[in-house]
Amino acid sequence: MDKQGIYLGPRLRRLRRDLGLTQANMAADLDISPSYIALMERNQRPVTAETLLKLAKAYKIDFSTFDEDTGAAIVARLNAAMRDPLLADIDFGPLEIADAAHSFPGFAEALLRLHTAYKEEQFELADRRQGFAAKNTPIAGDPVAAVQSFLSARRNCFPILDAEAEKLASRINEAGGLTSYLKQRHNLRVRRLPTSVMTGSLRRLDWHRKDLLLDESLDVAGQNFQMAQQIAYLDFEESIQTTVAEGKFENDNGARLASRALAAYCAAAILMPYASFAKAAEARRYDVEAVARQFSVSFEQAAHRLTTLQKPGQELIPFSFIRVDAAGNVSKRLNSGTFPFARHGGGCPLWTVHQVFTSPYQVVTQWLELPDGQRFFSIARTVSSGGGGFGIPSVERAVALVCEAHHADRLVYSRNHPQTQSPTPIGIVCRLCHRMECTARSEPPIGRQILFDNYRRLNAPFGFSDP
Repeated sequence: MDKQGIYLGPRLRRLRRDLGLTQANMAADLDISPSYIALMERNQRPVTAETLLKLAKAYKIDFSTFDEDTGAAIVARLNAAMRDPLLADIDFGPLEIADAAHSFPGFAEALLRLHTAYKEEQFELADRRQGFAAKNTPIAGDPVAAVQSFLSARRNCFPILDAEAEKLASRINEAGGLTSYLKQRHNLRVRRLPTSVMTGSLRRLDWHRKDLLLDESLDVAGQNFQMAQQIAYLDFEESIQTTVAEGKFENDNGARLASRALAAYCAAAILMPYASFAKAAEARRYDVEAVARQFSVSFEQAAHRLTTLQKPGQELIPFSFIRVDAAGNVSKRLNSGTFPFARHGGGCPLWTVHQVFTSPYQVVTQWLELPDGQRFFSIARTVSSGGGGFGIPSVERAVALVCEAHHADRLVYSRNHPQTQSPTPIGIVCRLCHRMECTARSEPPIGRQILFDNYRRLNAPFGFSDP
């Protein structure tokens, strides 16, 4: 970097937002004016070496990698946008895309926003074609979708909550564990009661008797998580509500679901503190089962936590996570990466997350390729909840972690599944997939003309016109 500095507007703005700071807060930390922060974020002023040093000191950031993320990330996003089937007949050279990203960052960001809006409209149209807009409540008011959007916009990472949770985890250890902490800090006694007594509750706080009641059918990981989540509600209430307020949810249901999601986030951060969990994940090459045992949590809890490791300056592999049941119903979607989940439904039937029910508790790996050429690496495995005693029903689900292909060599799971193997061609959902030869297709894609089969019947369920 020369003495004049470099332009890092989008990266600086993202860093500030990830840290939960206003321009005035950051200006005070760096001893410069808020207006100068605004100019740097708009790429109207460069970030000098002196400013980078101040950033590194104030926020514990390795500034040697600070500018690497910016250009590379925008170029990667532009490359993905240019691979859209809509632009298939336009030739974009890699130098042109890189030049646009570095020389015209504002224009590049505007283009990416427009492309994102276009893709959202495609999803919306697919939803309407499938009848989701026929409900009394409009799609825009769906509280589950609103919370998913809220988490996705922040890459499922909340550094302020992580920092508070790490401090609290230390105090819990000093107190002798979760049970002792609840007694010492909140004068609550932890009691485990039969399922018949709990009458449908896994956890119940009885303030009158100063008891935290847990269903005794919960395994150790489940009991620990419920205690940690109760602690989060008690100790992080103000921080959680402040964060929820940033979401500006349309209704109370959205805000309540967001509060629950953030309480669960805090619970995971207490049981798996960011720094130590990230170190263990890297050391064990993201072996989910091994890391889960180290922290006495479940496979699903550890996999979920891996999606949250995007603290500025301490980012690990950005993962996407999904949980589905045998019928394809999705009960959880989390995305700190770039995998384009379907808004509704479980996605492509060729993805092994829908097939692992035939091999319970075995990790199944798979290379995936989307119609635009993007490649990903997936691991999938079944998990169970409930049970814990005779006659107590359990639920079997499948979870999958997905990362971009270039990260896969850092995962232990790619050792026996090298990238030289052919990827499975999948789509997001049939309505948005234009693979003509797919025999697993259940619906034709939006915007394509269905061909007659008077004289020819294809192997694929539908024959449709070229774009």
